[in-house]
Amino acid sequence: MSYLALARKWRPRGFDEVVGQEHVVSVLTSALDNDRVHHAFLFTGTRGVGKTTLARLLAKALNCEVGVSSRPCQTCSACQGIDEGRFIDLLEVDAASRTRVDDTREILDNVQYTPTQGRCKVYLIDEVHMLSGHSFNALLKTLEEPPGHVKFLLATTDPQKLPATILSRCLQFNLRALQSEQIVGQLEKILSAEKITHDTAGLEVLARAASGSMRDALSLLDQGIAFGAGCVTAGEMREMLGMIETRYVEEILRGLAAGDGPAIMAACDTMSLRALDYMAALDDLMLVLQDISLYQTVPDVLAAKGVDTSLVADLADLMAPEDVQLYYQIGLISKKDLPLAPDPATGFQMALLRMLTFRPDSTGNSPTRPLEKKDSGQTSQPRSVSSAGPDDGSGTRETNVPDSSANPSDLAQPDVWAGLVTDSDLGGITRELAMNLSPYRFGGQTLEVSLADSLGHLFSPSRLGAIEKSLGSALAGTLRLKMVEVEPGGVPETPAANEKRRAEGAKVEAYQNLINDPAVQDIMDVFDATVVPDSVRPGNHKGTEE
Repeated sequence: MSYLALARKWRPRGFDEVVGQEHVVSVLTSALDNDRVHHAFLFTGTRGVGKTTLARLLAKALNCEVGVSSRPCQTCSACQGIDEGRFIDLLEVDAASRTRVDDTREILDNVQYTPTQGRCKVYLIDEVHMLSGHSFNALLKTLEEPPGHVKFLLATTDPQKLPATILSRCLQFNLRALQSEQIVGQLEKILSAEKITHDTAGLEVLARAASGSMRDALSLLDQGIAFGAGCVTAGEMREMLGMIETRYVEEILRGLAAGDGPAIMAACDTMSLRALDYMAALDDLMLVLQDISLYQTVPDVLAAKGVDTSLVADLADLMAPEDVQLYYQIGLISKKDLPLAPDPATGFQMALLRMLTFRPDSTGNSPTRPLEKKDSGQTSQPRSVSSAGPDDGSGTRETNVPDSSANPSDLAQPDVWAGLVTDSDLGGITRELAMNLSPYRFGGQTLEVSLADSLGHLFSPSRLGAIEKSLGSALAGTLRLKMVEVEPGGVPETPAANEKRRAEGAKVEAYQNLINDPAVQDIMDVFDATVVPDSVRPGNHKGTEE
């Protein structure tokens, strides 16, 4: 006896066996049980989600010899004939191969005749969008007012190509792409019945490759059983589909987190020895990056997905959230560029090199932006600061920045802390975090700092480490920052608040200097003019030469 493919062997024989289309099944069963069956149905959806299957089940329910019901008997000649594809009153038409108007007219010529064997004559037209314009015109009148013994069941993957006149005469049902969990559940049921060894991870690989199509999943399962010699496991399914192994994903992401280019290239060299689908490899990387981002942002959602969080949690601690988002975006762009690469392996390597090259450095500065070079052998000294004032004749101008050159033992003083942060080379979100840290207590090499609850989204261990490294270098020593909670009334001034206060003071001082200027007073007297306070800005607020 010839082998019957799983997609045919396990085709649903009743509405209760249909997976993932409950919204359509409930409407059809209600219509059948209440004898309110429309004369024309249109089933739309991607390939392999059950369009033709539902049409056949509806034909079976209408022609069952026991009676019209949502639960056909499955034993009468009509039910068995429809299951075996030999029921004479079910006419299945492939519109992709019979697009001419003459073909449509030939089919419709027999509409007027009563059924030969069953209760209804059912026309199942698959891929109906392939019909020509003249064929649609020929079908239109019959579809609108068919004889009482005729039902039209149309199926298509592209309903946008159907004329509005056809759509308006049908009850339209949009079948959804199946979720991976639904496909895995059905595959487990089939393999258990077939007594085939399998693991859930292997079925998840097949479900993902099926992209929401149950028929594709069953075809891949057939192939997987043959490939694994009767055993379906994750490793064999990945090898069959040319997918990247989990250990390679882990090696690459750990290398990205550490900025370890040689480790990443070593993983790529090992992968090149296998016939991998590099587009799928990018997909695997991006899926793990998505899980990491979920864990960092809304961990409860990741737990609801049923993902093993051990690896994800480990990687989430090593990677800053903004880095994860950047890597994901680079992966998306690289997928578009991959077909243009000299070969897929080169395109994949370049995607990883982009992630390394454009990776923000530990201080939040972009490595592609040139940094200010300092003379070797010279120690960078903090700038002397005071309120904004005139040029002292040496080519520099005093700036409105706190003095950070004071004794480090005074680091808990808001002015000293603000000067140290303002003079630092921090940038981006890392600088924003430092500017909003309030100094509380300093002892030894540890400064206790606090952060407002409303700004908690700025904090991450990697950013705090970058601040320690940068400010420790400025102090020519080691600095440790310890996050503490302080009562709202006892929170010291942050560098951001210090900067704002000094800027306001400089603005007031500039206004007073302008008002007291004799030339300005003469102009005000002659023209009866006034000075708008908000229009006055202190000269060179940022300390750059004018």
